Amino acid sequence: MLSCGTASSRIGYRRFIPWLPGQPRRMAPIKGRVSLGPPFSSSLCGMPADLLPARGRSQLCRGSSPSPVWAVPPRCPTMRHRFSVSAPFSLCWPLRSSDSSSNRGTANKMSSSSSTSSSNNDGQGKPKPKSPFCKRGSLQSTTSPDLCGASGPKPLKSQRSLPGTPVSATHNPIDLRTSMEEKYKEIAEELFTRSMTESEMRTAPYEFPEDSPIEQLEERRHRLERQISQDIKYMQEKSFDDVDDGFRERALPLEREYQRVSISGEEKCGVPFTDLVDAAKCVVKALFIREKYIKRSMQSFCKTTAHALQELGMKPLDLTDYDDIAETPVDADAPVHPPVSKTHPYDMDHKNMPADTGYGCKMEGGLVHVYSKKTNMDKSTELDLPYPDLTEYIEDMNVMMALIINGPVKSFCYRRLQYLSSKFQMHILLNEMKELAAQKKVPHRDFYNIRKVDTHIHASSCMNQKHLLRFIKRSMKKYPEEIVHIERGRGQTLKEVFESMNLTAFDLSVDTLDMHADRNTFHRFDKFNAKYNPIGESILREIFIKTDNCIEGKYFAHIVKEVMSDLEESKYQNSELRLSIYGRSRDEWEKLAKWALKHRVYSDNVRWLIQVPRLFDVYQTKKTLANFQEMLENIFLPLFEATINPRKHPELHLFLEHVRATAQQNPSTLLGRPVCFYPVCWRVCVQVVGFDSVDDESKPEHHIFNLDSPLPENWTEEDNPPYSYYLYYTYANMTVLNHLRRQRGFRMFVLRPHCGEAGPIHHLVSGFMLSENISHGLLLRKAPVLQYLYYLAQIGIAMSPLSNNSLFLSYHRNPLPEYLSRGLMISLSTDDPLQFHFTKEPLMEEYSIATQVWKLSSCDMCELARNSVLMSGFSHKAKSYWLGPNYSKEGPMSNDIRRTNVPDIRVAYRSETLSEELQLITQAVHTEELDTIDEEDSLSMGPLPGQR
Repeated sequence: MLSCGTASSRIGYRRFIPWLPGQPRRMAPIKGRVSLGPPFSSSLCGMPADLLPARGRSQLCRGSSPSPVWAVPPRCPTMRHRFSVSAPFSLCWPLRSSDSSSNRGTANKMSSSSSTSSSNNDGQGKPKPKSPFCKRGSLQSTTSPDLCGASGPKPLKSQRSLPGTPVSATHNPIDLRTSMEEKYKEIAEELFTRSMTESEMRTAPYEFPEDSPIEQLEERRHRLERQISQDIKYMQEKSFDDVDDGFRERALPLEREYQRVSISGEEKCGVPFTDLVDAAKCVVKALFIREKYIKRSMQSFCKTTAHALQELGMKPLDLTDYDDIAETPVDADAPVHPPVSKTHPYDMDHKNMPADTGYGCKMEGGLVHVYSKKTNMDKSTELDLPYPDLTEYIEDMNVMMALIINGPVKSFCYRRLQYLSSKFQMHILLNEMKELAAQKKVPHRDFYNIRKVDTHIHASSCMNQKHLLRFIKRSMKKYPEEIVHIERGRGQTLKEVFESMNLTAFDLSVDTLDMHADRNTFHRFDKFNAKYNPIGESILREIFIKTDNCIEGKYFAHIVKEVMSDLEESKYQNSELRLSIYGRSRDEWEKLAKWALKHRVYSDNVRWLIQVPRLFDVYQTKKTLANFQEMLENIFLPLFEATINPRKHPELHLFLEHVRATAQQNPSTLLGRPVCFYPVCWRVCVQVVGFDSVDDESKPEHHIFNLDSPLPENWTEEDNPPYSYYLYYTYANMTVLNHLRRQRGFRMFVLRPHCGEAGPIHHLVSGFMLSENISHGLLLRKAPVLQYLYYLAQIGIAMSPLSNNSLFLSYHRNPLPEYLSRGLMISLSTDDPLQFHFTKEPLMEEYSIATQVWKLSSCDMCELARNSVLMSGFSHKAKSYWLGPNYSKEGPMSNDIRRTNVPDIRVAYRSETLSEELQLITQAVHTEELDTIDEEDSLSMGPLPGQR
């Protein structure tokens, strides 16, 4: 039994009670006026007055005595149980007294172990002076007349009401002098026993529960909101019993306003106004350069950025843009999975394909030109297509190179990037719980069942090591006598190939294959390429992971289809596999298309990208090619020919896209051009979505791309052309091809190269100007101007941290979390699961490791997954099912949390932050026409017309 010594002693309950619900852990006077903010103050003021400590009430309600004292209620049956975090219990009732002396007397009576007179309160006959500070653990309380009223003591109130509901005064007053002392002894004993039990459960003496009244109030509010939502759902289901229950889920309440971080004042960027104007002009100039090249090639440009540039009053470029091909709109309540076609996309009668246009084409100066007649291909019959100008590109390239090394522009962009990082951290501190609560309200949806696209993965390494090992063993047992290789004119069976290596199926293991990247591949791209050879033998690579071999890519097709089957089984994972076109011969496209059609390599979860390795120097050394233009012809002329006459190249046409005829069209008016000669409007779902440029970026470049560089037909040197040379001629031919395919009603291609993994910084400049998305982008961390431009233009970046960790950059130094906090459009991808991953689901492995290392939240992961879908080459209709029918709009209205599991708060924050950054630079320009940037004058522009 807990006993008290004398009447003058006070029980230090804090020594026995580590935490008392409803009581702050530290009570100290609040000096000065401190604003607690609307949520905090309203929560406190909305509570019953008896829940507040005296000192806290004096600050909020004005008029308390200087010594805070707490009063403990009588014993309650609920005290035997652990307190619920979600609803704080009220343990204190205010005790009224007409003056401070009576308050002290009442408090001392409550603290004593026996009934004594007030004259014995101190041993000297004087009242002991009290400190204005509250003792830690004191249970005494004083109340002010303002809180208690002047009409007499308030009755004790029952606390057995619902959490959060003010308790009405329904009971008669209780005489405290006759009943309180014994009650408090029992309460003290009960709390002491409970505190000892909880202390035994703790792992350390310094660990205390982290509950607080504010957290309890928030939890109670969320619980009530969930209850209201469930009641609304029940009433709707009761009223509409005949509604189809396919994807119709409960109507979620609109998200309330979130806490925003803003900066007031005239100078918001922290730099002098003249520096701001000069930097803004340079940034806007760079954005206009990108918009020009992206729209000319008919790739996608960020709508928010485009609208901001239009506000400058610039004359829009006449690029003959076309509207997207009309598709059936997706209903808001449609299921998340698109309907599956009952027929295979490769099953089509060749007679129903579009007819021949009669056009001719040939390559001049590294660029394919299209003519209206095959027999007369000269300037008089050349079609009016937007052929890129090499001189214009070189000039724009020089402007961009001057921009990224300009000192004031670098300082401005660096400051803005630091501001974006800090602003995101503030956003997380203020809104993280709201984002999590919004995700919890969504039924069924979580990170596992939202759409994720692996936007950067190579087909030849799309499987893991164990998968490839099992497939090789199975092939050795199933097809031992099949001829798989030609050696010196003699065919070799699969069994003979392994016998020549002194190996059997039993001898093989993951360690024997030796295909996983290790510490020896770091900064050694040559050793990494050697890892593609199983057991170090290039013959096995040709047999199992090539499309063009003695068995016509049979084994490779089987293993890719097994990977596709795994993706379809997971339902929510998709991939964009890279297949190689080397440019060594003209028939590479036909062989690749026949491989896909013969083995029926297709899945709704997979799209193709064509990667072009930058290996001209290798082919030139082997005398395979005469000049660089021959390589370009082998890559692009088959595509032009299949576009002009699909019936002549049916396999290639079907591989590029599967087609369905929908409606009759007048060929003389289709798309407003009299150049189409097919009688049907073709609705297509693109199979090949774009081009990729791959190789080791760290290889030294011995040539600078400028006007003195030789044209492709004159490039006969053994040195490899520079990166920007490859990228420009790929872009230029793709641009002409896109306009020709658009006229025919076919889908276009995009440029998504490997860029910024290593090597010089100008690779990222070329990528910024010409590419819709890029892969890697690691070097942006060293170029603040380019990083800021990539953010403003929202250029997609497919990042692969595990791949970078084995090749160029350690995992903890990867800039992915920094890019994410600043708002760059990034996604996670696997690159090469065969070399870097161990599990059956490499994309989930990538997300898992990133989440654990960088402590990403569920909202962060869902945002990355949503970005991957937006960046991908899947059709508009598929994205409408996966993200919502309004995904292409701007702001939070583009988000459907029922499908993406990304809170509207996060989408609104990203959209508003981007708009604010664009508004900052556009308001600093204030002109209808940008001044010409003078490279020799350090890019410092003069004052605008009409300004001082």
